[in-house]
Amino acid sequence: MKLKLKTVFVLYFMVSLLGLVYALMQLGQRCDCAEHDLPKDRTISWLRGELNRLQEQMKKSEATRQPQKQASKSSLPTIFVITPTYARLVQKAELTRLSQTFLHVPQLHWIVVEDSPRRTPLVTDFLMQSGLTYTHLHVPTDKDRKLQEGDPSWLKPRGVEQRNEGLRWLREDRRPRPGDDRQRGVVYFADDDNTYSLQIFEEMRSTQRVSVWPVGLVGGMKYERPVVEGGKVVRFHTGWRPSRPFPMDMAGFAVSLRLVLANPDACFDGEAPMGFLESSFLKGLVTMEELEPKADDCSKVLVWHTRTEKPKMKREEALQAQGLGSDPAVEV
Repeated sequence: MKLKLKTVFVLYFMVSLLGLVYALMQLGQRCDCAEHDLPKDRTISWLRGELNRLQEQMKKSEATRQPQKQASKSSLPTIFVITPTYARLVQKAELTRLSQTFLHVPQLHWIVVEDSPRRTPLVTDFLMQSGLTYTHLHVPTDKDRKLQEGDPSWLKPRGVEQRNEGLRWLREDRRPRPGDDRQRGVVYFADDDNTYSLQIFEEMRSTQRVSVWPVGLVGGMKYERPVVEGGKVVRFHTGWRPSRPFPMDMAGFAVSLRLVLANPDACFDGEAPMGFLESSFLKGLVTMEELEPKADDCSKVLVWHTRTEKPKMKREEALQAQGLGSDPAVEV
């Protein structure tokens, strides 16, 4: 009969306690070797045998538990996270923070797409050492759509080509093959400067079509969110153009991989008006009535639209002018 690990620990404790009590009872007693040695040796031998047996049982129990954990993990739908990234001083810091969140999420595949004509050594080396399952892609943003120095971040949509490249890779790599359920999974667009609760990934894992939730610190508000009544999304709590088809932030939804593969033309429109980038992708996939509210009917904020402050390099620039700048070989 197989023993549960808890039972084994209890038995192990009881036998150890009995041995200790027995030893204490013998302290201070006179020893008649002819009369006592044989029963005592038998008792000690029995106790040692019990301890050895229980230790073996514990080893077997632990050995059978580990494969069960692995099987449970592999049975989870994979979360495919698409992250656009571009070269800047805080890039490695942002990717480090994000990757160390992802390390706690089981069955996650990170698709990192650089805004670059080629893979950079910084991101290549970083991903190799990340400990994550990943795919490293690259595609440059069209010059006409690139923000110039001093442009506000909202002037032009960012990450368009990179997100579409991630979708292209998924449609190519996850094409259904005989006997292989390669369409099971969820697609999420996670920018490298946001902050994510681990709970949001478990919320999205059960997505059937498109799941939605609130996003904090976005749109000049404490949060934006879908408003849910009777388990359905009926409108959106947002302060800017609520009439948009899907007035949501990129971090506020996840899409079933099956739905992405079944709609090969669904992509992000780089020419979409300001604020309509998410709608340009979602409008061909789902209606508002089909949205799946998560995070306790969209009442909990589990992701935040944070941004790292751009570092000021005045002293660095002054030292460089004197030929005393920081060593460029030191990767920041």
